[in-house]
Amino acid sequence: MPDVPDSSTAPGWFVDAVATVPEDRYVEVEGAQIHYLFWGEPDRPGLLFVHGGAAHAHWWSHIAPAFLADYSVAALDLSGAGDSDRRDSYDLSQWGREVVAVAADADFAGTPVIVGHSMGGFVSIVTAANHCDDISGVIILDSPVTEPDPEVQEGQHGKSFRNPKTYDDIEDAVARFRTIPAQDHYEPYVMDNVARNSLRQLDNGSWTWKFDPGVFSGMSRRYEAAELLSRVDCRLVLFRSEHGLVTESIGAYMYEQLGRVAPVIELPTAGHHPMLDVPLLLITGVRTVLADWEHSWPIGRRSN
Repeated sequence: MPDVPDSSTAPGWFVDAVATVPEDRYVEVEGAQIHYLFWGEPDRPGLLFVHGGAAHAHWWSHIAPAFLADYSVAALDLSGAGDSDRRDSYDLSQWGREVVAVAADADFAGTPVIVGHSMGGFVSIVTAANHCDDISGVIILDSPVTEPDPEVQEGQHGKSFRNPKTYDDIEDAVARFRTIPAQDHYEPYVMDNVARNSLRQLDNGSWTWKFDPGVFSGMSRRYEAAELLSRVDCRLVLFRSEHGLVTESIGAYMYEQLGRVAPVIELPTAGHHPMLDVPLLLITGVRTVLADWEHSWPIGRRSN
């Protein structure tokens, strides 16, 4: 990863966004307390963000406030991540039930739009296939459904997520924060905020990463999301990052599986983690999709 400059260079839009402090909420799902962040007023149209592997809800804390003029917004920590409880095992369908439970608890007006990144995109697809009546649309960010997610691969076969290190100094921990896969560019102020919210302090005063290193052990059905694409009966848009993981052929495969009615849109210059390198471009793309959905009817909708 490139050197990270001082985060004091953060622009005004980012400072204002992270100053919009969300509520911390919890809902119990199958014996686990699931934490989520909530911005805005209840009983408004809902937008629910789902993070990728080894990530957490605060990956969205500089993105979510951009939608508050029109939406109530939530971002959850899937079990095993962030401030949610850990489980003995994990799978995409169970995480999908957590998404649905958070959507119900958030008191949105009607069914929400789900935005899922990477492995969170897999979760969102499974949620759409299994709980089509509970969501109104899905926006997928660079989820390579025909290939194993790199964070899942690393979690199952690599060393980066095993036995998370501890650090005596939080600044040392923040400086060592990395993404998998790495990319050429990051906005340093975003990375600093995400890294600090990735850490928890132990009783002895040291710091370690929040995620459960066992979170990937149940991900043996790597292609579950791909298998369920044809069952998705709500609106869906796929954003593929120019320098990300969804190749043109993967995008074409998803387009075919979704009945040739779900657009595949490229985010120019973006790496796999667009909220970290092109956040304003990502916000603009999602806003554009939502504005179109508010003033159009879906076409080619299938019945299960």
